[in-house]
Amino acid sequence: MMRDAVRPFGRLLTAMVTPFGADGSLDVEGARRLAEHLVDVQRCDGLVLNGTTGESPTTDDAEKAALVRAVVEAVGDRASVVAGVGTSDTRHTVALAQEAVDAGADGLLVVTPYYSRPPQAHLERHLHTVADATGAPVMLYDIPARTGTALETDTLIALAAHPRIVAVKDAKGDLAASTRVMDETDLVYYCGVDELNLPAYATGQVGAVSVTAHVLGARIAEMFDAFDAGRLDDARRIDRAVLRATTAIMGRTQGLVAIKALLATRGLPAGTPRPPLYAAEDELRAAIEAEVKEAG
Repeated sequence: MMRDAVRPFGRLLTAMVTPFGADGSLDVEGARRLAEHLVDVQRCDGLVLNGTTGESPTTDDAEKAALVRAVVEAVGDRASVVAGVGTSDTRHTVALAQEAVDAGADGLLVVTPYYSRPPQAHLERHLHTVADATGAPVMLYDIPARTGTALETDTLIALAAHPRIVAVKDAKGDLAASTRVMDETDLVYYCGVDELNLPAYATGQVGAVSVTAHVLGARIAEMFDAFDAGRLDDARRIDRAVLRATTAIMGRTQGLVAIKALLATRGLPAGTPRPPLYAAEDELRAAIEAEVKEAG
């Protein structure tokens, strides 16, 4: 596993789906098998559970804790396990953080509260409260397209002073702003937009929290390897192929829906999403699969 002071959670992390059984219940054994596949085959250094791709809005607290325990048992020290705990309620987020740490999580992913759209000063207080609740390192999740509120640059710089706030999953897509934060703080950045993995890496982000790594992880790792070795033409060539596949996965439907369809065609645990998301229809599934294969 590639994990050190520079990359506290590893280099490539998958934002892992939550597998469900035929009856819609949590598939614990499937989660173990999928986690092992992502680490052993797709070269992932870490797994992010109970995030957006993990269907956190439609899993309950007990399921979230059970998922963390199962994946920690499955991957051991071969990969870091980061648990998503963000909600719109500070008290609930604190409780989820404590439960995740008790279940064995190595770190916490904390998204900005959605829907209520707190002012920046309130966001700072919320995130300090969560970071103070456990001894686990925290990765902030900045994704304003989903939450309605961005973490502004000055807020991120202020939050960097907290000893347990160590990283950012950057799904804002503003590379100039993230570069300024990296320049002025010790916060570690992980790209949270699959289409920007290589450009973000080139600016100094240390890796990615990727949805497409479920099926493209080994290629993304190969791309990072090429960049690290100074083989920039190889990195660009891989990126262009990966980008074509990513466009098919993320562009034709909601990313989770596409990934669960692709996992199912590969015989890997996934199950169907919980409503209000539904399984991809056969025609859509075939179109996504064909475009991914065409991209190589």
